[in-house]
Order: sequence, then structure tokens, then C-alpha cells
Amino acid sequence: MAESETASPGLLTLEPECVTAHSGVSDLQHTHTSLIKTETDLGSTHTGDLIKTESLHSTELGYVPHLHPYQIKTETYDGAYIKSEQDSDLQDIKCDTIISDQMKCESSKSLVSDLMNFSEKNKLNDHRINHTGEKPYKCTPCGKYFNQRCHLNRHKTIHTGEKPHKCIQCGKCFSQSCSLKKHLRIHTDEKPFKCTQCGKGFNQAITLKSHVKIHTGEKTYKCTQCGKYFNQQSSLNRHKTIHTGEKPHKCIQCGKCFSQSYSLKSHMRIHTGEKPYKCTECGKGFNQAINLKSHLKIHTGEKPYKCTRCGTCYRQASDLENHWRVHTGEKPYKCTQCCKCFSHRSRLKEHLRIHTGEKPFKCTECGKGFNQAINLKSHLRIHTGEKPYKCTQCYKCFSHGSRLKEHLRIHTGEKPYKCTQCAKCFNKAITLKSHLEIHKGEKTYKCTECGKGFNQKSYLNRHKTIHTGEKPYKCIHCGKCFSQACDLKKHLRIHTGEKPYKCTQCGKCFNRLAHLNAHKTIHTGEKPYKCIHCGNSFSTSYSLKSHMRIHTGEKPYKCTECGKGFNRLAHLNAHKTIHTGEKPYKCTPCGKGFSTSYSLKSHMRIHTGEKPYKCSECCECFRHISSLKKHLRIHSGEKP
Repeated sequence: MAESETASPGLLTLEPECVTAHSGVSDLQHTHTSLIKTETDLGSTHTGDLIKTESLHSTELGYVPHLHPYQIKTETYDGAYIKSEQDSDLQDIKCDTIISDQMKCESSKSLVSDLMNFSEKNKLNDHRINHTGEKPYKCTPCGKYFNQRCHLNRHKTIHTGEKPHKCIQCGKCFSQSCSLKKHLRIHTDEKPFKCTQCGKGFNQAITLKSHVKIHTGEKTYKCTQCGKYFNQQSSLNRHKTIHTGEKPHKCIQCGKCFSQSYSLKSHMRIHTGEKPYKCTECGKGFNQAINLKSHLKIHTGEKPYKCTRCGTCYRQASDLENHWRVHTGEKPYKCTQCCKCFSHRSRLKEHLRIHTGEKPFKCTECGKGFNQAINLKSHLRIHTGEKPYKCTQCYKCFSHGSRLKEHLRIHTGEKPYKCTQCAKCFNKAITLKSHLEIHKGEKTYKCTECGKGFNQKSYLNRHKTIHTGEKPYKCIHCGKCFSQACDLKKHLRIHTGEKPYKCTQCGKCFNRLAHLNAHKTIHTGEKPYKCIHCGNSFSTSYSLKSHMRIHTGEKPYKCTECGKGFNRLAHLNAHKTIHTGEKPYKCTPCGKGFSTSYSLKSHMRIHTGEKPYKCSECCECFRHISSLKKHLRIHSGEKP
């Protein structure tokens, strides 16, 4: 580099080597990072002469100002240059160190760091727009303005739909390279933006910025309508649609409208069946990222949301919010039809289907409709035969969790449902409900055929089968048919030998609950059912009902063969064997057949020697009650 031969007018001659001066400002005495190079352009013979300055003294800054603005080329600490052209605009650079024709230091801490660094004039002009707020670049299709050309170019892709940047992992396309870069972090799981407060990582800087406001509690965005504050502009914009009711985003498939574009995007996946969010643990797919996030907590067992009242923890904030209403009793969701209130929006939605009659959940097997998805799920088990709920006591299986819960009360003896009228307790809510109708005396369900009234719809439906003769439930073992599913269920226990009802006093088991209840009266001696005609008492309501027919002469059970009537069904069934000649009850020791189980039971006493009927006068015992009755006449002197 040639030495300086001729100085410009007003410019003192400097040595070619670096000249160092110590500033009177104490802070600048220790500054070595801020360097300024000035290149004087004094013609062809002086091009390239450099003056390198480190920490100039305020009095020595006079060397530099005598250069014209177009003769200055500035290099900042990063080595880049600003080459001045003869343009008055350069004199307007908003740098505090240059004012008019002189450079002066506004801050003792920074001399050159305040000088903006631009390599081209158009970049400087673009930067100046940031300060002026000017937006010279206009989009011709929509008229929107931008302060930088690159922002306009990016915006144009909205109109053209051009997405040249494609993800090699999933094939998704983007209009901007920066958007692709951000997207790739989903696949790499890269989270370069860390929260200094809690250490949580994020894949986008804007997400971190929003997250930080949780710690600071900052809510800078205010709704002008209701005064509510938000920590994000997007949250405020979303909130505003509540006041305006605006839903500009419409689904082309079903016509449903949404206030947010992302809500429509998520909704569209219902129609397309797309589930882009996959669980890495079990492979299950989800149509929303938030659903995947919630699902992952099942694998981790994480329940970060804790109730301050009872300490119960939940995986989702919404679950905690819903739970909180248990303590507050709040029911904010009201039915406009009947004014009934609900604590959950989903409960209200389900309830409204009662009024509309809507049953959107259809069984693909039989076409039956349901107003709740859970009811359809339960119904499908009828077709599949699935019984996932197993009793740990007797290993009986159930298709519904509620059925298992009810069944367990048989083992525990728990009867949580108490009648307020007579204090009688029941193990099922539906049984209590039926019982209450006895006190009311109300029989709202009438049979259209015979006019008989019932206090439950199920009783009426069961009664109707008498008129229709319909018996759709058939036993696969013996072919016997029944009008009710519960009757078939009870009958099957004869074939399986199942006796689930056990007496806690003596351990005897029964295949029907009614039989167990009747048996219990032997131990208690209780006979609560009293005949109003003769005062005779009975241990079961059925026995009283059968007894009452003696007084009324009612014989409702008719033989279809001979027309003979009976006051008990068992008597009719026994009679039928006369016509059929059937003797289904076989004695295992001798092989003799009987038409009724009672006859077999009486016969078995011959083999066992059992004589259960004892005379109270002489203590003689008999195998049959008829034999005892005959014997008693001896003591009474009665003549038949």
C-alpha cells in the first residue's frame, strides 16, 4: 500500500501506520473492540490510503470530519463496509455517532457498535423503512402493503398456492424454506429454544416467547369489548370471535362453520380420516396434536394437574376444570328446551338428543341407533359376546362395568339404596325405583289388550308377551323358549348347575336370588306377607299371591289340552305331563321317572330314609306331609 503523498485540503498529513490516541473518556481507554477504518479517496494516486483509528481522542476526531461524505468508507468490527456514494441520503443515517459533518460519541460505552452495517445501498434503504413505517411494496391481487420486498414475495405464494419446499420425511410442502426448516424439527424432535425458568424446550422461538409469559404472568393484549387480557395476539383474535360470532371458515363437506382456520383444518380430518400424529409407543394415530399429547401421558403416567381441594390428579387441564365443578356445584351448561343444567358441555350435547330424537351412532350389525357412543360400544358386545369385566370372587364375567359393580354387591351384601318410606334397602337403584311405586300405588303403564296396569314399563312389556305368545329367547340345550331374556338366563343355570346366590348363615347355594331370599326366612322366621282374609302369613310375596287365589278362586293357568284351570303355574306344568306322558325327572339310584321335581324329591326319601315331617303330639316322623296330615286325625279324632 502506497504512503500518503498529498493531503486533501484541510486534512493533516498522517503516517501510513496506525495512529493510536487515548481518549480522555475513561471507558474508551479500555475499548479495543470498536475499530474504524477510513479510506480516503483523493484521486487515483491516493486510492487505498487508510487511516486506522483505535479509541480516538475527542480533539483528534477533527481529522475525519473534513472528508466529504462520499469519501468515507466505514468498516465495523465484523469487517463489513459501507461505501458512501455521493448521496445526501447517507447523511440521514440514524446513527448517534454521525450528525451533519462531524462524528461525535453519544455514549462512552460504544463508539462504532451503533453504526449500522450495510453492504449495499438498497439494504440501507430497506432498513430505514423500519424506522419510518413506510410500506412501499403493494400486492396487486389483494392490495396489502409490505415494508420489504421479501415479505411481499412470501405473501404472493398465498395467491399462487406455490409450495416449492418439500419435506423428504412426510412429503408435506411449504411456500417458504423457513417453514420447512421449522417443520423438520417435528421429525428430528429438535427443540433448540430452551426456557431459562423451567428448562422446557421448544422447536420455535415464537412458542418459547409465548411460554415465557406463563412465568412472567404478562398479558399485554386486551379485548376492547370485555377488557379481558391475553398473553398472545392469536389468543385475543380467537377470543374476539365470541363477541362478533363470526365463523368465516366453512367445511365444504358438511357445511359446518368455524371461527379459526386451524379449527376447520382439524375438522376436515374427520371427513378424510387422516391421523397424522402417531404415538411412538403404541402406534395409535390421532387427528390432532393435542390428542396425541394427552395420549402420551397414558404411557408416562403423568398427571400434572392436581385438585387443590381433594388432591386428585388429572392428565389434562380440561379434566381438572370439569372435576372442579364437583366441589363448586357449578352447572354452566343449560338446556334451552327444559332448562335442565349440566356441569359438562358434552353432557348437555348428549341430553339435547333426547329432545331431537337424534341417534347418530348406528350399529353396523343390526342397524340399531344410539344417542351416545358409549351405548353403541356396549351394544356391540351383544354381537361379539365379549365380557371383559370379571368378578374376582366367583369369576363370573360381564359385558358392562356397571353390571359387575351391581353383581359385587351380592358378595358384599351391600344395599346402598334405601327407601325413605319404609327404610327397606336395595342393591340396585332400579329396584328401589320399582319399590317406590308400591307406596305410590300408581300404575301408569296400561296394557291396551286387557287394561291391566303396571308400575314399570318393563313389567308391561313382559306382560304383553302373554297376549302375543311371543317367546323369542330359546335355550340352546333343551330348546325351551322364553318371553324374557332374564328368564332364559335363570333357566340356563339348571343346565350349568350354577348357583351364584349363597346363604351366609348355612352356606346353601341357590340359582335364583328369590330362592335365596325365601330361604333366609327359615333362619329369621320372618313372615312379613300376611293374608288379609285369613291372617295366614308367608315368607315370600309370591307365596301370598298364590295363596290369595284360594280365597278368590282365581285359576289363571289353563291347560290348552283339556281346559282345566290351576292357581299355580307349577300345578299346570305338573298336569301337562299327564297329556304328554313325559317324566323328565329321573331317580339316579333306581332309574324311576317322575313328572315333577317335587315327586322325585319325595321319592328320594325312600332311598335316604329321611322323614322331615314330625308329629307335635307323639313325635312320630313321616316322609310325606300327606302322611303326617292323616296321622294328625288320630289325635284330633277328625274323620275325613
